[in-house]
Amino acid sequence: MQSITADNIVKTYRVKKTVVEALKGISFSVEQGEIFGIIGPDGAGKTSLFRILTTLLLADSGIASVDGFDVVKDYKEIRNRVGYMPGKFSLYQDLSVQENLEFFATIFNTSIEENYDLVKEIYQQIEPFKTRKAGQLSGGMKQKLALCCALIHKPTVLFLDEPTTGVDAVSRKEFWEMLHQLKLQGITILVSTPYMDEAGLCDRVALIQKGEILSINAPKGITSQFGKPLWSVKANEMFRLMNAIKEDADVESCYPFGQYHHVVFTSQENVKEKLEQIARNGNFTDFETHLIEPNIEDCFMALMKE
Repeated sequence: MQSITADNIVKTYRVKKTVVEALKGISFSVEQGEIFGIIGPDGAGKTSLFRILTTLLLADSGIASVDGFDVVKDYKEIRNRVGYMPGKFSLYQDLSVQENLEFFATIFNTSIEENYDLVKEIYQQIEPFKTRKAGQLSGGMKQKLALCCALIHKPTVLFLDEPTTGVDAVSRKEFWEMLHQLKLQGITILVSTPYMDEAGLCDRVALIQKGEILSINAPKGITSQFGKPLWSVKANEMFRLMNAIKEDADVESCYPFGQYHHVVFTSQENVKEKLEQIARNGNFTDFETHLIEPNIEDCFMALMKE
């Protein structure tokens, strides 16, 4: 059963005299109980898409539904069914942890006690600080409180717009563990993130750039479509090495990736020998090269060039 559908969603903004296309005919669907990731950099259109699906913004054209309800005609029904955690911390910073949770429960005509089992595992981690003002919480604790507030009315669909941006690595890991526990309860989760490594934590992902979807598939399905051998290269002078590699006519792409450069050649003959020759010609030291498996970021970079 499809929990979320979007069909040819278009959204433009007028910035002074310029028309900016935020979404250019976005179409996808999310199955019930699925963790679906919208993966892309800042400015890709993720927040505009989320605001349309949560009935906070009208699309210029196209149709969308959540739990079978139209986002325009049935907006009141949708707002009662979804939980929404925007990218920017939006709770009341001068209210305490408990006061924020009670406030959001009251809005939806429920109570903390009535739905405590749903947020118990998350809330117990911040309950010792329940009298602390939300504005005084750390980034990870704010994140957990915002998730509790989005869940307190027992939503069937959860929208999380860049929930781990600016959060430390440990809190990111804990947050994704919480999402997988929520999935076991049958909640559909649509999550956006600029972090490519989080794509592998989703059941399926849509890669988005400049308002267009580049690919939709399971993470392994996307990486399996890369189609060309990928080489990692390292030496003592990385910037000079990158320029030297790019001068080779057979190089299709070369870009920095952590401590290495990832390189793709148009021709696959004697690639390792070519890279070693480049290193010798440039008098590079500490040279290393390995044939590696592509990740989501490699695939994203390749799709952007098509």
